[in-house]
Amino acid sequence: EVQLQASGGGLVQAGGFLRLSCAAYGFTFDDYSIAWFRQAPGKEREGVSCVSSNGDRHHYIRAVKGRFTISSDNAKNTVYLQMNDLKPEDTAVYYCAARKYTCSRGSVAMRYWGKGTLVTVSS
Repeated sequence: EVQLQASGGGLVQAGGFLRLSCAAYGFTFDDYSIAWFRQAPGKEREGVSCVSSNGDRHHYIRAVKGRFTISSDNAKNTVYLQMNDLKPEDTAVYYCAARKYTCSRGSVAMRYWGKGTLVTVSS
């Protein structure tokens, strides 16, 4: 059974940090790109970061560049999103998703989705 399990969300003060994890099961992890998306209340889901099957990394939101880092541990079939210097505008439900090989910032391109993990940043 294909599963993407996102974890690591929580409540943090502005300036704090969190590390999200996305553990993958049931498909050939090395053949897939894994992306993080987020959806803030009342807003559309947007692509945040992605790591492709060959290790290329992409950050799609200018506001998170330099603060968020995506990484993968292929031995653990897990992708991480390290989020530093968090801001209230980062508050959202964060989802991980997978598609074959290359990254895409579009949610419609993703094949598998996990349930989200809530990140709340207080001011």
